[in-house]
Amino acid sequence: MAVWDDLVGQTRVEEQLAAAARDADAFVTAHEAGEPVPEASKMTHAWLFTGPPGAGRVDAARAFAAALQCVSPDRALGGTPGCGFCTGCHTALIGTHADVTTVSAVGTEILVRDMRDTVRKSFTAPANGRWQIILVTDAERLNERSGNAVLKAVEEPAPRTVWLLCSPSLDDVLPTIRSRCRHLNLRTPSVEAVADVLVRRDGIEPGTALAAARAGQGHVGRARRLATDERARARRAVVLKLPLRVADIGGCFKAAQELIDTAAEDAKQVAEEIDTKETEELRAALGAVQGGRMPRGTAGMMKELEENQKRRGRRTQLDTLDLALTDLTGFYRDVLALQLRSRTPLTNEDVRDALETVARDTTPERTLRRIEAVLACREALDRNVAPLLAVEAMTMALR
Repeated sequence: MAVWDDLVGQTRVEEQLAAAARDADAFVTAHEAGEPVPEASKMTHAWLFTGPPGAGRVDAARAFAAALQCVSPDRALGGTPGCGFCTGCHTALIGTHADVTTVSAVGTEILVRDMRDTVRKSFTAPANGRWQIILVTDAERLNERSGNAVLKAVEEPAPRTVWLLCSPSLDDVLPTIRSRCRHLNLRTPSVEAVADVLVRRDGIEPGTALAAARAGQGHVGRARRLATDERARARRAVVLKLPLRVADIGGCFKAAQELIDTAAEDAKQVAEEIDTKETEELRAALGAVQGGRMPRGTAGMMKELEENQKRRGRRTQLDTLDLALTDLTGFYRDVLALQLRSRTPLTNEDVRDALETVARDTTPERTLRRIEAVLACREALDRNVAPLLAVEAMTMALR
């Protein structure tokens, strides 16, 4: 299985990255052999991956990192780097490669203290890999200070250091940083492509896979979760019932509270899975006896981990709430399609009765205003408005 197999519906991006990986491999091979380095190259030291949620921008960046670290002997025979089986590919893909550093936002921002050690590492030669790779999964969350730290490293990179930045759009990244990166834009995969992946890789029944792909709106991870997790389907059902429950003020406030509670429950489930593993790994690394006390002098490290987990938990709740608002936007988009007699396939075909009820009882103009209310709620959350207040304002506007 090549490293590119996780990219869904991104043929053009895959071709560009594969060509760059070949040129990068030729560069390192020539450099290590003391031969002249090829001048013409599709490789560069900084890349910016953009695309809508679920398009796979982080998957693409990680696959590229694996291809750059590929040590398969097939390369010498003309094979494309990125076999997916060698030690370089495998460790880069699962996140344990010593020369692939991943930076993700713990809270709502990537702080400069989170970037200092990473920036320092970017100026060092690779320890045992072919490249020193820095993967920033949430480049849009770099604040002014951390962004400036990255800018200095991108402006004057070490010879074998590569920065891979991921962001929803170009506008979310500082102009000074994006001007120094090669830009790759990923598109939303088609419903058919997502469904095909769910059937082939996850063994999901075709009908279920197609329904989940539609509901996921091109988000591969979301579609997989809907197809395999009953609780995820139940939470989505709660969100899609909201438009029928905002007929009066009391219903608006109750629906808002339930939406917040649903997001909190979903975030708690995700956090428990990650936090428990992280805590156990840190305890083991610090030499704690299973079930026993921590060694002296390690309390500060455990406290820092707990604080980071709390920051990440708040961010996860906001991200989960944003997914719920995306589902709600899709609901009203389907309502508008019915009102305008569009032939566009409905995203939420499984709740067609509710869609037809809302479409019949309102007008296209009011539906557009409701979509604007949902988008305004998302913008308010981005400005750090209290989630409950933002959602209550939205449900009142939907009434």
